Amino acid sequence: MAVADQEKAISVTPKAVSKIRQAFQKMGVADLKNAGLRLGVLGGGCSGLSYQFKFDTKPRPTDHIFDFDGVQVFIDPKSIRFLQGLTLDYKETLMESGFVFDNPNAKKSCGCGTSFSA
Repeated sequence: MAVADQEKAISVTPKAVSKIRQAFQKMGVADLKNAGLRLGVLGGGCSGLSYQFKFDTKPRPTDHIFDFDGVQVFIDPKSIRFLQGLTLDYKETLMESGFVFDNPNAKKSCGCGTSFSA
C-alpha cells in the first residue's frame, strides 16, 4: 500500500474534493488520515460496468492510494485500468447536483452516468 504517483491515473476537481470532505464531516469522520473514498468498477449496470463509489474507513493492502488536498481516494488493482485518466467532478445545475465521472475509457455510457462499457 503506497501513495500512487501524483502524475495521477485519476484526477478529482477541487469542487469534488470539497463535497467529499463535507460528506465525511456529515458522517462524523473527523480524521481523514486513514479514511477515504473508494472508487472502483464492478460488473453490471445497463452498459456492462458500473462505478463503485463509497466511503471506506481504511485502504486495502493492494490499493492504489491518491491524495487530493488531504482527501484520499482508494482504487483496487483490477479497477485502475478502467479508471485510468478519469476525472471526478461535482456539478450543480438547476435540475440536479451530484458527482460526475468523465472517463476516457468509457466507449458507451448509460443515460444516468453510473455505468459504462470499455
